Amino acid sequence: MGVISMIPYKTFAVVGGDLRQAHIANRLASMGKTVYAMLLEQNKALDSKLWAGLEQLPNCEAVILPMPLSSDEETIHTPFSKEKIQAESLFSKIRPDAKIFAGRVTSKMAHLAEHYGLKIHDYLDREELAVKNAGITAESAIALAIQEVPISLIGANVLITGYGRISKALLQRLPAMGARVYIAARKCADRAEITARGCKSLSMDLLPQAAAAADIIMNTVPAPLFTKEVLCAVKSESLLIDLASKPGGVAFDAARELGVRTIWALSLPGKTAPISAGEIILETIENCLTEQEAG
Repeated sequence: MGVISMIPYKTFAVVGGDLRQAHIANRLASMGKTVYAMLLEQNKALDSKLWAGLEQLPNCEAVILPMPLSSDEETIHTPFSKEKIQAESLFSKIRPDAKIFAGRVTSKMAHLAEHYGLKIHDYLDREELAVKNAGITAESAIALAIQEVPISLIGANVLITGYGRISKALLQRLPAMGARVYIAARKCADRAEITARGCKSLSMDLLPQAAAAADIIMNTVPAPLFTKEVLCAVKSESLLIDLASKPGGVAFDAARELGVRTIWALSLPGKTAPISAGEIILETIENCLTEQEAG
């Protein structure tokens, strides 16, 4: 892991979130920073000496909020706390000159923060984080497939929908494991690149036919691709893993009705590799702070 200094900031609040946040708090404390970990009291990975109440927020030079910042557009995402806090209440306690970071910040949350004179830097918008997270997501999705299907990846037909960062990371890994990979993409340029990289490409118009031949399907597109019509073509023994963020790409009610095995695998980096994912967030925040100081 890289060396992270977070210079010149010495006092941090790490608020809410999952196991990634616990690693971030522990790591900052190991660097000699003063860390107040809030709304994480049920997280066993967190050093309990770092627990603190929200009254410490005004003392913090930097605030690291969770990813996602909010799951309901009203409260802060706090899966490891019994306490629910309104975003507005939290923002009112943060000092205006604090550096604030969070992941997946909606426009509603950003505007609410601005009302209190705060600017939240969304680290999920950073390319370095997105690329590294995609790699972890791809590895985790492959591990999930291996665990859940009764066949080897060697010779398996794997259909991937979409050609973004996660798909590209899957394309780097699956063929090397012996899988026959097919990628459905909308853009002609993407399909040409897929073919040039040694995999079969197809247009989205051929999705039902491709789904019928697939042993494993991995969707990365947060749009309604897997409608009831497409799901009717999926083999009963196949597995469909939806890697897309909300609203996802699968008609889950129809999938249940048809008996199609589906897993909506949200936030895989935070669930399967929280230490690595937390380290990536820290490195990204460090990059942001370094650029801001230089500017």
